[in-house]
Amino acid sequence: MKRLLNLFLLAIILPAFVITGCKDDPAEPAEKGDFETLKTYLVANGYDLPALLDGWVIAPTMAADGGIVAADYTIPDYVVFDIRGESDFNAGHIKDAINVPLKDVVTKAKEIGDAKPFLIVCKSGQTAGKGAMALRLSGFSAKVMKFGMSYWNSTFDVWTGNIGDNAVGSPNWVTDASASLPVNGFPAWETTSTDGAEILAARIDEMLASDWAIASDGVLADPAGYNIYNFWTNDEYTSIGHFDGAYQYKPISLDGDVVSALPASEECLIYCFTGQTSSYITAWLQVLGYNAKSILYGVNKLQHTALDEAGKPAWHHSNDYEFVTEN
Repeated sequence: MKRLLNLFLLAIILPAFVITGCKDDPAEPAEKGDFETLKTYLVANGYDLPALLDGWVIAPTMAADGGIVAADYTIPDYVVFDIRGESDFNAGHIKDAINVPLKDVVTKAKEIGDAKPFLIVCKSGQTAGKGAMALRLSGFSAKVMKFGMSYWNSTFDVWTGNIGDNAVGSPNWVTDASASLPVNGFPAWETTSTDGAEILAARIDEMLASDWAIASDGVLADPAGYNIYNFWTNDEYTSIGHFDGAYQYKPISLDGDVVSALPASEECLIYCFTGQTSSYITAWLQVLGYNAKSILYGVNKLQHTALDEAGKPAWHHSNDYEFVTEN
């Protein structure tokens, strides 16, 4: 009888002990996605920056001259997304263009499909870089219309008032050689998803909603207060000059972790000739998690004469193309 009692007690105590022991076992940490997850996905799918810079911008020249603009001033081989505000769009736009808020470009492109490539149009060709990058990273063929609606017709010109030689004579504009690029860690962010495509889609949405630009005046006044990166060749960097302390940084790539030259969390500024390439690059960097901004209008506002004389990308004038106020 005593033996049966002991067995009965053991049958009650043992399961309780096992359950209690299981509760004390540490739970397996949930797997998370991070910079490395996204990096691996981007490289595997051909979304490193050098590949994305291939054919990303196109000038709206007339078809008679080998360009994309038809005689009736439409652009028939592209779906044209005009991402300017509704009032700007209603004041005049390219015939057959579709007014799409920047934040909605990917959603709208999915509705339309990929039968034609997309042409992204803004005021100056700079904001459009964000839209084109979002679409390319989402699997669509997309380009920026060079210089935006400013290039289409002088009615919409925002460029002429934003060129100049503001850096001429400034002690903060120099021609010395670049310092060696720093080596930093990568942006520290995590997501509950480990699926590269899901992570990328979420990062694109975040990029489209992010601030992306900074005026050059404050940077020229105090370049030491910023992390500045110049996207030119070394010859361009030393001949035309650059912000004092700016790094010459071309190419930018995930390959070989070249991108680690950028600070992991601090703000970094990218600039180029016109602000168009740098806005496109900034969009890509923001997707990766960098706190990147593009310097508006590039060096066209700082050394326009020097750029023009050197045959580098520089604003000249608008075309006189027709536009419509309703499709």
